[in-house]
Amino acid sequence: MKITVDEEKCCGAGQCVLIAPEVFDQREEDGIVVLLEAEPADGHHTAVREAASVCPAAAIQLSEST
Repeated sequence: MKITVDEEKCCGAGQCVLIAPEVFDQREEDGIVVLLEAEPADGHHTAVREAASVCPAAAIQLSEST
């Protein structure tokens, strides 16, 4: 799995950080998403998929490896 985030779309809701704190963080000054791990370990994939699905701005994009 590879993750990309669109900082321009991010509204700073923070759901991604609550769901997958090992993969996402937020900037202190404005709450915009910070991607900590662009290719997370398999154990984080379920949480990352959930974070992407609940993102109100659709700022998280996933590409699945096959």
